[in-house]
Amino acid sequence: MASTTPQEPGLSAVPSYEEEQSQARFDALINQDSRVEPRDWMPEPYRKTLTRQVSQHAHSEIIGMQPEANWISRAPSLKRKSILMAKVQDEAGHGLYLYSAAETLGTSRDELNDQLLTGRAKYSSIFNYPARSWADMGAIGWLVDGAAIANQVPLCRASYGPYGRAMVRICKEESFHQRQGFEILLALSRGTAAQKKMAQDAINRFYEPSLMMFGPPDDQSPNSQQSMAWKIKRFSNDELRQRFVGMIAEQVKVLGMTLPDPELRFDEEKKQWIHKDLNWDEFMEVIKGNGPVNSQRLERRREAHREGAWVREAASAYAAKQAQSEVA
Repeated sequence: MASTTPQEPGLSAVPSYEEEQSQARFDALINQDSRVEPRDWMPEPYRKTLTRQVSQHAHSEIIGMQPEANWISRAPSLKRKSILMAKVQDEAGHGLYLYSAAETLGTSRDELNDQLLTGRAKYSSIFNYPARSWADMGAIGWLVDGAAIANQVPLCRASYGPYGRAMVRICKEESFHQRQGFEILLALSRGTAAQKKMAQDAINRFYEPSLMMFGPPDDQSPNSQQSMAWKIKRFSNDELRQRFVGMIAEQVKVLGMTLPDPELRFDEEKKQWIHKDLNWDEFMEVIKGNGPVNSQRLERRREAHREGAWVREAASAYAAKQAQSEVA
């Protein structure tokens, strides 16, 4: 148990022997590249960082259902409708996996949900952009889910066990989502001139926001280095962005499309991809809640929460009834 000895005003608390031993065990787990589990002692900054990251990831999955769900009824065929519906269901499941992982860190799901609904918690900036055409379903699958995969595959090795294990299943499903998006764009690229133009327009609009999904440049990302030291993250924002750019630079050739980036090239000397400067002012505005559809996304989520109250009440009543029957 932590020491409760009062400290003199102005002096920092001195760790107790038990705290020092717990910190040493935690450090050993990290250094050995082992997994931290919910019952293990962990520093509060580690717990807070994980709670923020995992819950924001969960919120992103739930909010990310909206732009695609809006296109289910307008998909061009029954096959497209069923595939898109399955994808939206997958994303709901991803949110549930991640909320469960976040709860093991000591914050209830009700509190996590309240943080989202009140705007205190963030979600991925990409979901504050509108989906204007059917081709956007392709661009979201290829670019947005592609960026998610580049970011999330290393998270399968995250130092926190429940998070890493959740990511294994999520990444398998996300790979199908990316293929689905690419296939939509491929079909459009082989269609009429209007369909090709629609596909190119979707790529143009989602290219830069998808690159911003990895977060700000490393020199402007205060939390990134600490997360890497704790082995929550394995690569920096810029390293992940480099991997993603290299991937889509080759794939876009198959589509016969172009990326809206005249500066895009591979620098042989530096061994890295050079891309245009991103609009980080826009990124910060979106994060602050001033994106194209920030208010719309949150209001729709609040509305769904209100409309689903009867389901939560029924589930609680059923659980209480089951508990009573077990006691009896």
